[in-house]
Amino acid sequence: MIRPFLKWAGGKARLVECLRDQLGPGARLVEPFVGSAAVWLNTDFPSSLLADANADLIRVYETLKTEGPSFIADCRRYFTPETNTAEAYYALRDRFNETRDAREKAALFVYLNRHGYNGLCRYNASGLFNVPFGRYRRPYFPAAEMEAFWRKARRATFVVADFRTVLASVRPGDVVYCDPPYVPLSSTANFTDYAAAGFSWQDQEDLVCWAERLSAQGIRVVISNHATAWTRARYQNARQLVVPVSRSISCRGSQRRPVEEIVAVFDGREG
Repeated sequence: MIRPFLKWAGGKARLVECLRDQLGPGARLVEPFVGSAAVWLNTDFPSSLLADANADLIRVYETLKTEGPSFIADCRRYFTPETNTAEAYYALRDRFNETRDAREKAALFVYLNRHGYNGLCRYNASGLFNVPFGRYRRPYFPAAEMEAFWRKARRATFVVADFRTVLASVRPGDVVYCDPPYVPLSSTANFTDYAAAGFSWQDQEDLVCWAERLSAQGIRVVISNHATAWTRARYQNARQLVVPVSRSISCRGSQRRPVEEIVAVFDGREG
C-alpha cells in the first residue's frame, strides 16, 4: 500500500481495499474531496481529476507534481532539531500565513502538517492557519511517500474547486469517489460548529442529489461518511456497506472509541 505523505483527519487508508472494490474500473477517477489522496494513490485509473476546496492543499500537490525531487529537498530542510521547537514553529506558521511565495508556502504546509498538533488543518475566521505546535520528539519526513506521489501524479490533474463544479464536469466512463466532511455522529451535535467548518447540511443534501443524478446517467458514484441514521436514510437509493474502522474520534487516548463508516454506492441499478 502507498501511504499518503500528509497527515489528514478522516484519512481513508484503512478503507482503501473496500473502496477499491466498490469503485470498479473506469477511464478516469474523479475525487471532489481529495484530502490526503489515499484512495487515488492506491487505485490504478488511466487518469484522474483530483479536487479540493483547500487551495493550500492543492498548491502542495501541484508543486510536487511539477518540481518533484527539488521540492522534496526544499521541504526536507524544515525537518531539523532547530525547527522542532515551539518558537520556531510559531515563527514558521506566521511566515506561512504572510508569504506570497507559492513554492515557499507549499513547503511550509508540509512542515506545519507534520509538526502541528495531531496533523490538523485548521484556519481561523480570517483565513489564517492556526493549528498549535504538536510537540513531537522527531517528526517524520515523508521523502519516500512524496516521491511515490510525484511519480503517480504525472497522470493526474489537480484543481481547486467546489464539489458541485467538479461533479458538473463528470463525463461517461468516469468513476466518482466522494469523501465529504463527516456528518455529526449524533443529533445533539452542535449545528453551528458543524456549519462553521465550511460544509453545511445543505451541502450534504446537494452531494446526494448530484450522486443520484449522475447515477441515473450510468456513472458510478461512491460516497463514504459516518454511519448515522441520517446517512442510512439519505443514501437509501444506494447500495450500502457499513464498515467498522479503528480510527478514533477523540484526540485523548482514554476517550477514543472505534466508529462505523458507511460506503454508499450509487451505480444506477439501485433505488
